[in-house]
Amino acid sequence: MDTRTNPIRSRLQALRAAMAQAGVDALLVPSADPHLSEYLPERWQGRQYFSGFTGSMGTLVVMQDQAAVFADSRYWVQAEAELIGTGVDLVKIPTGTAAHHVQWLAEKVRRGGAVAVDAQVLGLAAAQQLQTALDAAGVALRTDLDVLQAAWPERPALPAEPVYEHRAPHAPLPRSAKLDQLRQAMARHGATHHFVSTVDDIAWITNLRGSDVHYNPVFLAHVLVSPSGVTLFVGDGKVPTSLADQLRSEGIGLAPYDQARVALSSLPAEATLLLDPRRVTLGLRQAVPASVKVVEGINPSTLLKSRKTPQEAEFIREAMARDGAAMCAFYAWFEQALGRERITELTVDERLSAERAKQPGFVGLSFPVIAGFAANGAMPHYRATPNAHAVIEGNSLLLIDSGGQYLGGTTDITRVWPVGQVSAAMKRDYTLVLKGTMALSRARFPRGTLSPMLDALARAPLWEQGIEFGHGTGHGVGYFLNVHEGPQSISKAIPEPHMAMEPGMITSIEPGVYRPGQWGVRIENLVLNVAAATPENGGFGEFLEFETLTLCPIDTRCIDRTLMRDDELKWLNAYHAVVRERLLPLVQGDARAWLIERTQAL
Repeated sequence: MDTRTNPIRSRLQALRAAMAQAGVDALLVPSADPHLSEYLPERWQGRQYFSGFTGSMGTLVVMQDQAAVFADSRYWVQAEAELIGTGVDLVKIPTGTAAHHVQWLAEKVRRGGAVAVDAQVLGLAAAQQLQTALDAAGVALRTDLDVLQAAWPERPALPAEPVYEHRAPHAPLPRSAKLDQLRQAMARHGATHHFVSTVDDIAWITNLRGSDVHYNPVFLAHVLVSPSGVTLFVGDGKVPTSLADQLRSEGIGLAPYDQARVALSSLPAEATLLLDPRRVTLGLRQAVPASVKVVEGINPSTLLKSRKTPQEAEFIREAMARDGAAMCAFYAWFEQALGRERITELTVDERLSAERAKQPGFVGLSFPVIAGFAANGAMPHYRATPNAHAVIEGNSLLLIDSGGQYLGGTTDITRVWPVGQVSAAMKRDYTLVLKGTMALSRARFPRGTLSPMLDALARAPLWEQGIEFGHGTGHGVGYFLNVHEGPQSISKAIPEPHMAMEPGMITSIEPGVYRPGQWGVRIENLVLNVAAATPENGGFGEFLEFETLTLCPIDTRCIDRTLMRDDELKWLNAYHAVVRERLLPLVQGDARAWLIERTQAL
């Protein structure tokens, strides 16, 4: 492409003209919407539209003479390729939660200048941090402008997909019980009202689902819980009449989506409002009257939904088995077709997604399939496109990270498979990653342990060899909800009290090794926190351990046996025995033969 005609340059030109018209020196475009979601409806994908960078996380800053995307190591290779010719620079940051763009703005913008960011998509906690830094630099912060609107003539409208009910038996806890739990938590905070903007919390509270955001069965809405009832602010026509009537009969009224700010501004002076500062935008917070007392704390629903009930855990186990059966069918085909048919990374996406779609209770994918062969596997969030993808041939490793949304659960799994002859170095990396996955999977820890404290267990086998990876080791997973949820995070995050590990939480375990330009390895399972059967321990309290939920063979051809201990081999053999036992009733023919072959004990 002639970089002088890159469409991003013309878009930036229009954006800079709008900035000049508004009298601002810099514009901050976060990867966010009014609900601070990870995956965004197209209307709020301004960072992608004006930079060309398609990663799921990142921050765009635009000034008259330069523009930059701030992204962490998961996206560096991808961003460098996508930003060529755009006039947008890449600023490499250590983690997705880093706020280097704040200091960058404080240093770059002239004293007396102004930075603009739309308050409707700026998190309250992020706004406080930004305001502090800019005040110190003598720079004004403008949050009353939506500069993108003036420079984005074809900006998409709000999504209009319908809302539907997540019904029993897959939704075993009724809305009334969840609202009772929520009100009990409000009472503990001394709150009369509670406002929720995060769409996964709202979906959980209401037992409703939607398709406003790709891969996440959620819908755009806000919720206000008051002493007299609940108001759901949602787009007109999105809730079918019969469902709206049912909600009203349960004390949940509907109001237009854009009336949430009005409702907040109309709160009675004697109200005490519970807000989560990390899960509400500045624009909504500004609507609350000064006379209303605000109590800040994590959304109670975030904590409640992270602890799956025993009934939900059973449905999740069933979903994992169905997911495993789909993968057996795919991998059986893949190994037979390899070398006989032309297979690309796109083929992997198509065939694996088709196998999942055949399974009972399947609703959709939980995120875009990541099929990275050879060097592409070294990009943790790589995605093949029709214009840029690899043919799977030669000698290397194929990394496949995928997952599904089922009525009874959400799945997320990564496996790596050998293609042709794999080198000793590839086997070494693979085995070290597997050792990290197993080390954490086998852990026992006191209930209430802060999840980041477990991170080093998975990294230790890699650290011993001077190897590190740049992403977190594990994220929480929703129940037919977002594939990424909190509050727990097995990572290098600074531990906070709400990250305590509790029974019923589901978390990924996914260490990795990435060799830029060569290959990548990541082995990921989902695990459930369960009570550990410990002997009399002298009063040291309750301990937890992990039940591995994911059911799919881990390839043993890539293992360097000299690096494995006997206890590690024993764990792997026991895992494969469970995989075989659980999946055999669900597969037949080639898939059954493949499963038996790939679960042979070492």
